[in-house]
Order: sequence, then structure tokens, then C-alpha cells
Amino acid sequence: MKKVYLIGYMGSGKSAIGRRLSYIVKMPFYDMDQEIVKKAGMSIADIFEIYGEEWFRDMETEFLQTFRDESCIIATGGGVPVRKVNRDIMRSTGLVFFLNAPFQNIWQRIAKKNKRPIVQRSTRAGLEKLYAERKTAYLAAAHFKVETKNRTLREITDYIAFQISRLKWDVNSKEVIGKN
Repeated sequence: MKKVYLIGYMGSGKSAIGRRLSYIVKMPFYDMDQEIVKKAGMSIADIFEIYGEEWFRDMETEFLQTFRDESCIIATGGGVPVRKVNRDIMRSTGLVFFLNAPFQNIWQRIAKKNKRPIVQRSTRAGLEKLYAERKTAYLAAAHFKVETKNRTLREITDYIAFQISRLKWDVNSKEVIGKN
């Protein structure tokens, strides 16, 4: 079984693109953060407040290690690729697409949604610094870097669907055929 992982900074469009991609390629879609919230029975903000960020990061790794053995699309949390073990799991169990959005675009999206624990406790400069720090991990995890600047959700989704089909990727096989 193979998975399609969408990675990138918070606000890069992972969930929106994942839902659309699910429809096009006929694979189920899961949002990692929503799945963790369901399992924990509390919001991410509550997890951070009660147990701390490290416990939440451990939950993300556990998710990657134990989530359903089925072909699906997963929008990961923005910090997932920072851990090498997570990068290794994703690269070995599926295709990883890094949604590379400019920070200015991301800021416009996340500044309005300050329910995210990391946004609540950070400044714009701090968030931009974190974005720059994480970018190396995103690039290390990705099989594909997807530029989102000046592209619509449809264009981005169509590009990812095309890459999957171009590779003659059989969701039931263990390897990617024709990948460079």
C-alpha cells in the first residue's frame, strides 16, 4: 500500500489540496491533525497546554507508524518533517509532496486563524524564522517540491495528480515505476 503525503508549513494549503486530490485520484483523505484530535479527545491547543509540544510531536510520529495500512492521502502537520524518523517513514511508505508557499501568502492565511498554538505564542518574525528553519526538513522529506505561488488550488491539485499518473504509480505496489 502507498500513501501520498502533503507536507509544508501551516497555511500552505495541505488540507484544501488533499481534499481536492482525494476526489481526483479516488483515494481517501485524512488530515493528520484532525485524526490526532479524534484520538486524543481534545484540541491541539489543549494537548499543547496540558502535555506540551513534545508529547504532540510524539503523537505525530506514532500516527505515521500506526495509521491504517491503506492507500490514502495524508495532510501532515507543519512540524512533522522536522523529525528524521518521520521523514524516513513518509519517504519509505509513499510519495511526499512539499507545498512550497511563500511566507507572505502563508502569513495572510494564518494571521487570521490564530487558534493555532504556535501562532498564538509567536510574532510574525518568529513564525517567519520557524518557516525558514523548517524548509530544509521539507526539502529533505520531499520527493516533489510543488511551487504554489501564483497557482490556483486546481492547478496545484492537477499537477500532483499528473505526477502520480506520470510515474505509473500503482497504489498497490511497493515501488514507484519510472521515477528519476
